Amino acid sequence: MDWFNRLNGTGPAPANPSANAPQTYTPQQPSAVPQQPYTPQQPSPQPYNPPQSANPQQSYVPKQPANPQPSADASQFAQQVLDLVNQERKKAGLSPLSMHSGLNKVAMAKAQDMYNNNYFDHQSPTYGSPFDMMKSFGITYSTAGENIAKGQTSPAEVMNQWMNSPGHRANILNSSYTQIGIAYYNSEWVQEFIG
Repeated sequence: MDWFNRLNGTGPAPANPSANAPQTYTPQQPSAVPQQPYTPQQPSPQPYNPPQSANPQQSYVPKQPANPQPSADASQFAQQVLDLVNQERKKAGLSPLSMHSGLNKVAMAKAQDMYNNNYFDHQSPTYGSPFDMMKSFGITYSTAGENIAKGQTSPAEVMNQWMNSPGHRANILNSSYTQIGIAYYNSEWVQEFIG
């Protein structure tokens, strides 16, 4: 939780951020990356949104996989999640999001990366932040966010949990977002948003 507080300016930064132990997860606790300037009311789930600067510095070059391919079930799950997202947006008087094929690739690569490298975090050891990852896949945006979850067995279950979490709900109902990428891979769920 300390990293969340640091990123959102709600807590002190440790002297050595790299000394933090890897984060563990609870299967029913999804995690969100809301658009700045979101200040969560609760420390969990863990929204992630690093400050964006005109001159970001990277200490690595993110790798892009050949072409991650979802299974038929994953594609059906993605469509069902999109339908549920747009139902929630309609209830809130918002425009629907459209599926973005490039963001679907980013979402699938992130889900596979979390599964293959046994982590649950917005900061990927392979790709860096969600924003670095989107850029490495050639995605451009004015604003962006990410929701992740692990362990849910259906689109309805993951959407229920996301909608009952302030950070995830904020991403799903963000009026600045116009497009979404969605992936499901071996119980890993990812939503990528751009506007």
